[in-house]
Amino acid sequence: MRSGFVAVTGKPNVGKSTLINALVGEKVSITSSKPQTTRNRIIGIVNGDDFQAVLVDTPGIHKPRNKLSEFMMKSVDAATDGVDVQMYIIAADKRPDSRDDEIVAKYAASDIPFVLVVNKCDCVDEARIFELFSRYKDIEGVDAIVPVSALKGKGVDEVAAVLKKLLPEGERYYSEDLYTDRSMRFMVSEIVREKALRFLGDEVPYGIGVAVNKFDERDDGLVEIDCDVICEKQAHKSIVIGRGGEKIKKISTEARRDIEQMIGARVFLNLYVRVKPDWRDSGAVLGDLGYDKKNI
Repeated sequence: MRSGFVAVTGKPNVGKSTLINALVGEKVSITSSKPQTTRNRIIGIVNGDDFQAVLVDTPGIHKPRNKLSEFMMKSVDAATDGVDVQMYIIAADKRPDSRDDEIVAKYAASDIPFVLVVNKCDCVDEARIFELFSRYKDIEGVDAIVPVSALKGKGVDEVAAVLKKLLPEGERYYSEDLYTDRSMRFMVSEIVREKALRFLGDEVPYGIGVAVNKFDERDDGLVEIDCDVICEKQAHKSIVIGRGGEKIKKISTEARRDIEQMIGARVFLNLYVRVKPDWRDSGAVLGDLGYDKKNI
């Protein structure tokens, strides 16, 4: 039996969350085409017959610009501390830069087993993949380089096999029926945020937070959920609501569908749009939303 913790890191929008969801086989982390979608350190648990890999999803590595960004980068540091395997992801459709090289060299030089995953290989030709392999294959300390297309599920089994090989011997840390350590309320807030990101496009960039104020399981089997969708400006509120409430209704409908699938019950979902100016720099609001020290 092998088990251990795996830090999953990479720059924004390289497909970390998509790969984790594919490995776990459940929706653990939300995904979108926008960078910096993941804000918290989130655990996804991969259970095999004779191994358990506890994957720690992290925000994309970037330069902090506000208190929320600072929290996100502290989450990355916390996730990489004391893990059994480091996994860094690069996207094949983006040319690696000096920052990628520095991070790969740093992880390879540590005493922790290190896996480099080249994602989005379905977007490029074999020559491009070979170029990336040639760039990193001779670096001492790189235990494996695995090409994948997380979105299409290609190469995912190979990543699981590599992790199993590198994990230390030990018993499971979590029960086999668990796939994440996050609460249902947290998962609900993330699903609502995912749908907001998807339907708002670039109209409200990054300034969306979600707070779950009510999660009641009624006697008739219906689950009633109230959420605040928080934006930074009054002008953003009308965009989130949309003409005649069209946008917020679309967000609610899609979120409710995913939440019902996740919890296996009918859901009545209420979304309320609130304006909290500059909330990403407000320690109080960040704490209310779970972006604080105790959640790192």
